Amino acid sequence: MPNRTSSKKRLRQSLERRTKNRSTKSSIRTQVGKVRAAIAAGDAEAGQAEFQLAARKLDKAASTNVIHKNAAARTKSRLSAAVKAIQVA
Repeated sequence: MPNRTSSKKRLRQSLERRTKNRSTKSSIRTQVGKVRAAIAAGDAEAGQAEFQLAARKLDKAASTNVIHKNAAARTKSRLSAAVKAIQVA
């Protein structure tokens, strides 16, 4: 346990950030899973709607450095390509 006031505060902050970041990452994984489930079911409209929510969550997480911006872009790109593939088919 920290002894100094500043290190106690730092511990509090890191614990709060950790819980918020874990929640954000979990939310992203859930949303990406919903997109993939819609794609697997062949539902283009649901896939597009879920993709828009996923893209928004990924962008927000990337802007706050919860995940790397290139990781967010890569995930969005792959999901977008998959959604477009079922729209064409």
